[in-house]
Amino acid sequence: MKLKRITTLLLSTMIAASLFAGCGGVNKDKTVATLNGEPVKLGIANFTVRLQQANADDFYRQLFGDTVWTSDMYGTGMTTEDSFKEDAIASVQEMYTLQLHMEDYGVSLSDEEKDAIAKAAETFMSDNKKDAIEALGATTDIVEEYLTLTTIQNKMHDAIIADVDTNVTDEEAKTSSYSYVVISKTSEEEVQSTETAESTETADETSDSVKTQAGEFAKAAQTDGLETAAEAYGYTVSSGTFTADDTGLDAEVLETLQKLKEGGVSGLIDTESSYYVVRLDAEVDEKATEENRKSIISERQENHYNEVLDGWKETDKWELDEKVWASVSFDNLFTLIEESTESAVDTETATELQ
Repeated sequence: MKLKRITTLLLSTMIAASLFAGCGGVNKDKTVATLNGEPVKLGIANFTVRLQQANADDFYRQLFGDTVWTSDMYGTGMTTEDSFKEDAIASVQEMYTLQLHMEDYGVSLSDEEKDAIAKAAETFMSDNKKDAIEALGATTDIVEEYLTLTTIQNKMHDAIIADVDTNVTDEEAKTSSYSYVVISKTSEEEVQSTETAESTETADETSDSVKTQAGEFAKAAQTDGLETAAEAYGYTVSSGTFTADDTGLDAEVLETLQKLKEGGVSGLIDTESSYYVVRLDAEVDEKATEENRKSIISERQENHYNEVLDGWKETDKWELDEKVWASVSFDNLFTLIEESTESAVDTETATELQ
């Protein structure tokens, strides 16, 4: 079966739906949940999770096979399908909660937006065959409701985060860049784990040898340069960035980097699992600093958005009918397809399923 794109200014997806088993049918008019006593229909919740499945199917099945949705891939006691359903119903709760509080932020949909959503829903339904539509549990009303909810969600997100302070000082954003060579102690630790006296003696010799060579390399790096010394000793030079409170680096490495002058090369740094030699390339990496500034602002915005949303969730009453939600299952598999720009014939061929 074939499924063409669903599109508005805010959403564009092209999907091919393959009906391997079942028909994706649920009782769309059943109430799957209530929000402050108002019903949420199963149809919209089912469409939400099946669309999410469609977007993930190719990737997941390529890695784990067609049984991915019924498997407990991560040993959590939950199938992948159930995990997706849990996330999807949380997303549905979020969308309806945001819709409920539109007036709190003066958010509304313009006539133009409503017309665009209605047109997109009608186009989606008319462009696709019956079996593909049934696989997603789509109707014109459901697609239109889904697009309305996602449009409101985007507008509410923007309205909520507009309250966030976006001033980030240069000191807060400061990000430095460095180059480094890391020499693993893993091999010597493996030898040290043996129990015989002979093996212990060998382990000591290996440990001393690795440390001696690492020390010699560190001295060479300070005199000849990091890259030249690394080439001579067969090591690899890597690069990275760091901030003052970076938790991704070993404490010893971070402390050493913060003491170096720009262009300076360290001596041998001894951490629990490895030896390091580092060079401070730029005390302030302008590009990385600006990226960090944006990241800080984004984190502030998302934290504020979640705080506002969580506050509403605490006061609003959401009740999920677990039995009704359990009737949704991934009885179809989907394939995302690339849109052809060659010709109408090519586009039709591109949407055919294997």
